[in-house]
Amino acid sequence: MTKEKTQWKEFLEAVSTLQWVLSILLLGVSCMILMVYLMFTSLWPLSTLCFIWLVIDWQTPERGGRKTTFVRNWRAWVHFRDFFPIKLVKTAELNPNKNYILGCHPHGILSAGAFACFGTESCGFAEAFPGMRVTLVTLVGLFRIPLLREYLMFTGILPVSKPSLVHLLSKRGKGNAVVIVIGGAAESLASSPGVNTVLMKQRKGFVRMALEFGADLVPVYSFGENELFQQVILSEGSLGQRLQVLFKKIMGFAPCLFVGEHIVFLPYRTPITTVVGSPISVPKNSTPTEEEVDHYHRLYMEGMFKLFHEHKVSCGLPENHKLRII
Repeated sequence: MTKEKTQWKEFLEAVSTLQWVLSILLLGVSCMILMVYLMFTSLWPLSTLCFIWLVIDWQTPERGGRKTTFVRNWRAWVHFRDFFPIKLVKTAELNPNKNYILGCHPHGILSAGAFACFGTESCGFAEAFPGMRVTLVTLVGLFRIPLLREYLMFTGILPVSKPSLVHLLSKRGKGNAVVIVIGGAAESLASSPGVNTVLMKQRKGFVRMALEFGADLVPVYSFGENELFQQVILSEGSLGQRLQVLFKKIMGFAPCLFVGEHIVFLPYRTPITTVVGSPISVPKNSTPTEEEVDHYHRLYMEGMFKLFHEHKVSCGLPENHKLRII
């Protein structure tokens, strides 16, 4: 009986994880194809209504969206968490009377750690940080796609645009934790098992936003994120590599070629430990100078570097493992 339950649990975990991967890869394209297809059928009014709603509701994602606890508490997210498993580790308190920008590293292929810990309630963020409202932000273009945008907003995920960040840090009071995967699409191309590379030397926009609104900076590192998939590395200068870079410039994200374990799209069952570091105090300055931005950017990099090396051994990395910052 126990064996059957275990097998059933493993099946549910695999299905929940596979649907998450396929949603990221195919849901946006599927929604667009469906809308266009319906325009040429007797159901064209549905497609028309969806596009009208898109126009009417255009600014909602940048005005706080419409998060629902129902979607964030889906049982599927618990199975998704348990597949790896994914764990959230707290190292310091976050004051609910302040706002924070959490910089999450690394992006990995699909950012499983960031999604589980901050896009769902499965890892216990609310219990670990009482009084805080967490919001994971991602590509703006995803919120221009009918149906997909609704799904994202139901999970509480919002666009990473400036109007969205301004709203989150100035129009919703205190106790907001905005999570930005700093390296973004470009960093996903550097994702590889056994390597920890973060792209952030020239990523300073989040620091500027923190200064403008007096939001403290918090480094976050997801150990194990780069171990989930084997990326197919394209040779430098090849046609595939040039097409990959071109696609990123046009669409804003990189079309990584990757393979998982048993099924191509099913990741390896590798533990992910997402460690939330100590806040770095940031003063409010609506017009920060480049020197101020550089200063707090440097403090942030030092904090992230310290966080990595303090927790790497307990998270399964050897003592001599290095973090590469580019």
